[in-house]
Amino acid sequence: MSDPDTGDLRELLAIAREAARIAGEVVMPLFRSGIAVELKADRTPVTLADRNAEEAIRAFLARECPGHGVLGEEFGETPGDGRHRWILDPIDGTKSFVHGVPLFGTLVALERDGQPVVGVIACHAAGETASAATGCGAWINGQPAHVSDTAALADATVLITSFQRMPRYHPAAFAALNDRAGLLRTWGDCYGYLLVAAGRADIMLDPVMNIWDAAALYPVITEAGGRMTTWQGTDGVGDSVVASNGILHEELLAILRA
Repeated sequence: MSDPDTGDLRELLAIAREAARIAGEVVMPLFRSGIAVELKADRTPVTLADRNAEEAIRAFLARECPGHGVLGEEFGETPGDGRHRWILDPIDGTKSFVHGVPLFGTLVALERDGQPVVGVIACHAAGETASAATGCGAWINGQPAHVSDTAALADATVLITSFQRMPRYHPAAFAALNDRAGLLRTWGDCYGYLLVAAGRADIMLDPVMNIWDAAALYPVITEAGGRMTTWQGTDGVGDSVVASNGILHEELLAILRA
């Protein structure tokens, strides 16, 4: 007999995938369209595509999951039943989006009792969607996803989002990784985490994250067999992210802590 909670999560995962698909229908016609870009108070870019996509997801979730809370990057928090909260980033990687680079995506997560149990990383322009729910495995375009088995940092492909941000916050760690990693690349934002879940990269790092950047990543990485912590080594979602194939994680944390 199947676990009723797992069955419920499968249904919620299907809803999350559909929400991300709907966002893609809004976003993709505006990609490489010369859309106007504004700067928010924190100097990060935002476009009509971000706002319209989040509004479309919110409208869909209001129909499918009435009573659930929603927290989105663009429109803040709508309280719900206190147990379920959807967490949305309509375009993760807006800088890539506005530069016409296809390494952006929509992030949709569901928290249950404060824990992320469903996650979708929909990289619309790249044509790949990673999704997962607790106990249900991780999938990319309908095929099972699993992290790599790389066991040595010297053989590892390490991804970061920005060559500016990491040296600014953690110069010693950046220097050590640059010296010891097999390959260091900036295939960043949510696409980098999809690559880790797919086993095409071994590590992805971001020293500063918001909850809407991170919540969807946790089910995908962990259900693909990997590990995700903060830079301090706490498993789960926090204000920074270290995602890996799990094998390299402790060695990596030692470098970051040093």
